[in-house]
Amino acid sequence: MPGSFFEKLKKGMGIEITEEEVEKPEEKKPKVRKPKKIEIKEPSVTKKPQISLAEGLNEVKEEKEEIIEERKEEKEKWLESEGELAVDVYQTENELVIQSAIAGVKPEDLSVSIEGDVLTIEGQRRRPFEETGDYFSQECFWGKFARQIILPLEIDPNKIEAALKEGVLTIRMPKIQREKKRKIVIKG
Repeated sequence: MPGSFFEKLKKGMGIEITEEEVEKPEEKKPKVRKPKKIEIKEPSVTKKPQISLAEGLNEVKEEKEEIIEERKEEKEKWLESEGELAVDVYQTENELVIQSAIAGVKPEDLSVSIEGDVLTIEGQRRRPFEETGDYFSQECFWGKFARQIILPLEIDPNKIEAALKEGVLTIRMPKIQREKKRKIVIKG
C-alpha cells in the first residue's frame, strides 16, 4: 500500500508504480559520536615578588595620599572662581566708551585686549593686607577677574585709548565713520 501522497496521487491517476519506486522506510541508526580528547594544561603561574604585609600597606597608603592630594587640587581649582566686572557701554557721536569701577587695582595688574569684535578686560585685585578674623560680612571680591564684551559697533582698533583714574577704567574707541551719502563724480 502506497504511503506517500504522491504514490496515492499516481495510483488515482492510473499511473502504475513499481516496487522499486516505492521507497522503503530506512532504519535510522543512532549516531555515535566519538569523544574528543581535551588536553588539560596546568595553569601557568607567574611568580610575583613577595612583599611583606607592611610594604603592601605602605603602597596602599601612598596611593591613597596621592588620590587625596589630587582631589584637593581639583577642589582648589574649582573654588578659584573668576570675578566678573560690571561695565557701562555707551556711545557718543564719535566714540564707543566702556567704563568699569575697579577700585584697588593697579594699572600693572590690568590687561585690556581686542580680538575681532570682542574686547577683553582681565586683571587681579589684591588684598591690601592679610588679616585673619571672623567676618560678619564678606562681599568684596579679591582675586582674578575678567570680562569679555562684544562690541556693538565697528571701531578703529589702532586708536583705542584706556585710562585708569580714581578707580574707574575708561576705554575710548573711535567709531569708523562711514559716509551715509556721498556724491559720485561721473567721468566723461
